Amino acid sequence: MCTSVTGLRQWGTVPVSWCPCRDNVEWTEDQETAAKHKVLENSQPLPSEKQEDYENRANEYWNDFYKIHENRFFKDRHWLFTEFPELAPGRGRKLQTAVDCDGQTVQNHTGSASAQSVSECLDAMTLRKNDFPGSSATYRILEVGCGVGNTVFPILKTNNVPGIFVYCCDFSSTAVELVKSNEEYEPKRCFAFVHDLCNESAVFPVPDESLDIIVLIFVLSAVHPDKMQKSISRLSKLLKPGGMILLRDYGRYDMAQLRFKKGRCLSDNFYVRGDGTRVYFFTQDDLDGIFTSAGLEKVQNLVDRRLQVNRGKQLTMYRVWIQCKYRRPLPQVSGTQD
Repeated sequence: MCTSVTGLRQWGTVPVSWCPCRDNVEWTEDQETAAKHKVLENSQPLPSEKQEDYENRANEYWNDFYKIHENRFFKDRHWLFTEFPELAPGRGRKLQTAVDCDGQTVQNHTGSASAQSVSECLDAMTLRKNDFPGSSATYRILEVGCGVGNTVFPILKTNNVPGIFVYCCDFSSTAVELVKSNEEYEPKRCFAFVHDLCNESAVFPVPDESLDIIVLIFVLSAVHPDKMQKSISRLSKLLKPGGMILLRDYGRYDMAQLRFKKGRCLSDNFYVRGDGTRVYFFTQDDLDGIFTSAGLEKVQNLVDRRLQVNRGKQLTMYRVWIQCKYRRPLPQVSGTQD
């Protein structure tokens, strides 16, 4: 950790030689105190009518964002497969699904199996061999909040093997059109669609219990806090038993939160940017409560604190992200009958 600079100067300009770039940085008590003070300074919420306006116009703001930036704003996330190897199931090992619906075994992602007929173990399964996009695939991934495809296209490139199908959706129709117009978009392996995660009546193009992986990368933070629980509960129903939700998002006291000025706070730890898009900053407990209330079990829930250095501008930037993996429990398998 960096001990040569304390207090609010941690968030400003610091000579690069004072603080090397490091991962897994532990904060000092002074840093933590300074961050809390900074957040409290700018915690006065906007009037309710302003907040309602940002909620009602959320789609408009995100469409404008992608019209302006198109695909120039983001870089492909090649770190995905280090942090989330579940997104590359065909890399160096046999492709396995959360639940084998066609065979006679139920197995988890590590390959352990219990000899039990599917008809006995999965009476509640709603997945059927209907004609939906990717219905013949053996491993299905859905990215929620796909933007212009900076997660989807690396997944497609890395998993160039039969049996894998990728779905991707976004609140913004502009973003989805940019994905579909990309030369790397393959309708035979991928299905992009517009979807409002907060709309409880909106229908997904896949049946319940049909997905192996759902991934949300800096997406849930854009949802109003009052709507997060129902959104995750809806998604959890799409998972096969043993399937997982993978999440990476902004953590409490991230640099981005500390940079917000007065007049940008909507509610506790929830802010609006200058372009009208919104962002929430999570704690581990926030996310654990949301996922477990949706009936999922924790596989991973960690804080990733990093010190990044911009040598050109002589700036040190403290980033805080939270990374989670939560799994839908496997069905209980009864003991062997005599």
